[in-house]
Parts: sequence; structure tokens; C-alpha cells
Amino acid sequence: MVVKSFRGKIAGDLGGTGKMNGIDTISLSTNNGSTGYRIKKFQLFGAEPGISGFELVAKIFSIPQTSATGAVDFSDNTLLASAYYADSSGVGSGEANATIVFDNMTFNQDIYVTMVDSNGTQPGNYYIELEQVKLNLDENTVATLKDIRNITQPA
Repeated sequence: MVVKSFRGKIAGDLGGTGKMNGIDTISLSTNNGSTGYRIKKFQLFGAEPGISGFELVAKIFSIPQTSATGAVDFSDNTLLASAYYADSSGVGSGEANATIVFDNMTFNQDIYVTMVDSNGTQPGNYYIELEQVKLNLDENTVATLKDIRNITQPA
């Protein structure tokens, strides 16, 4: 089993909301689409733990995103994973908690990570582990058609 890991920091303010929210793209697509991926781990970590409180909401999507919000909708078939991580301010407060949910779906195209600090302006870090799987022609076709269907559906 081959596992690839990706990590990053999101520290933006899309649309001038006054809250931290941003989007990262993780490039996975290949020329022939015969390499697929499944999420094995998705973790969040505040950029300044113990300094100030934050409530990070991060999501992984199978299609490009134009905005990042804290709202989570599990009926969205383009949502691959969602994570929530909160920590109150102060060293040793002991109030950190995390909730992570991800789908066992196989995909073979780029993925998009969005993150919001629902509590304020703190940047956040993410860590993702993807299991790499070899797709046969049928699996390749199904994964690619799902991606095409999701991209062409009206928002």
C-alpha cells in the first residue's frame, strides 16, 4: 500500500469577511487516470495553539470551490471529508476537541481543501494521508465520469 501525505497552512480572507477562510488545491490528476486515491487520515492543527482560541472547520471537495464556509452539508456528493477542531485560548486549558468524518470514496482527480475559523482570524494547518490505488479500466471510467458529472452539474 502506497500512502502519500499532503500538508499545508490556510491563512486567507476570501471576499473580505473579516474571518480566516481560504482554499488550497492538491494536484492529483494524471494523464491516464489509472491512479486513484482514498482518504486515510485528515487532521487539523491551529497555527498558534495556546495563544488564542479558534474553531477550524475544514472540508475536502472533489470539485473546485469559489468560497469557504463553516457550513457542512453531508448530502453534497462532492464533499469527500469534513473536520472540526476547536481550542480555547490559554495554555493547558484542556478544552481542545476534534471531529473528523471522511468518505471511503475513490477519486482520481485534484481535490480542494477549504478552511474557516468560525471564531475569528486564526490560520490553520491541515494534514492529509491518501492511499494510492491502481484503478482498472472500469474503475477509472467510473471515477472519471463521477468527476465530470459533478463538475457539469449546476451549482
